[in-house]
Amino acid sequence: MRKRKRKRKSLKSQKELPAELPVDIGRLDLRIGKVESVERHPDADTLYLLKINCGENKLRTVCSGLVKHVPMDDLRDRLVVVLCNLKPVKMRGVTSEAMVMCASSEAGVEVLSPPKNSQPGDLVNCEGYTRQPDTVMNPKKKIFETVAPDLHTNDNLQACYKNVPFIVEGKGNCVAKTLKNVPVK
Repeated sequence: MRKRKRKRKSLKSQKELPAELPVDIGRLDLRIGKVESVERHPDADTLYLLKINCGENKLRTVCSGLVKHVPMDDLRDRLVVVLCNLKPVKMRGVTSEAMVMCASSEAGVEVLSPPKNSQPGDLVNCEGYTRQPDTVMNPKKKIFETVAPDLHTNDNLQACYKNVPFIVEGKGNCVAKTLKNVPVK
């Protein structure tokens, strides 16, 4: 009799578990953010300390390794594409809460530009992929690492996932300035 109860309980708990979501761009919480302030990281020569408005109650602190690639003045007050659901991590004593998405190659690094009329907090989607971002991606599941090889720019400078452009609904595509057919990270 006890065995039956245990078996029923385990079947019940199996039914309550949500089905595992596909590992694709839909799991990433990509949003438009506005860089409100830029300063050099106090303990790292290659990092900026950014404060980014992602349309939330508070600004996100982001440590970004763009010092050698993008001048401070080109970041300040700029709209950017932000990956918001990475697990916060300390970088040289400062907790970084997101990542600024960039087109990147040996030729250089360019911060992705959102479409005109974008606002902080606007969501970035890819047509054909359901946007179901994890609250915080579990680093052990390697979600970003699995998706990242399929992030790139195309011939039209559009940021894409598996050749499907990043889009802000009703506003347009996210683009690089000059880097075509390079990885986005």
